[in-house]
Amino acid sequence: MSYVDGFVLVVPKRKLAIYKKMARRAAMVWRDHGALDYRECVGDDLKVKMGLPFTKLAKTKPGETVVFSYIVYRSRAHRDKVNAKVMKDKRLSEGMPKEMPFDMKRMAYGGFKTVVEF
Repeated sequence: MSYVDGFVLVVPKRKLAIYKKMARRAAMVWRDHGALDYRECVGDDLKVKMGLPFTKLAKTKPGETVVFSYIVYRSRAHRDKVNAKVMKDKRLSEGMPKEMPFDMKRMAYGGFKTVVEF
């Protein structure tokens, strides 16, 4: 079974272009170091009636949207090896904006064991 790092963050809509540019570079770096998959997904259908909408969970304000992201690895050990290489890769810091296009304090992150996989 694989291992997944998952992220939920709030991005001001006016900063989405900056975020996408940053995410494309990050995806390239993670994939170059062995991540199996890398996805950045911007909220589209968030006014749902069932459960807790992501907008409510993330406490978005007018002009903000939710981004759901995940990176797939072979295992937790593989994740740790990939991330160690990624953190040393100069492309990550060179291609990033001086100021993050989202509030890091409002980002949710965690590592997940996959329990169902097709």
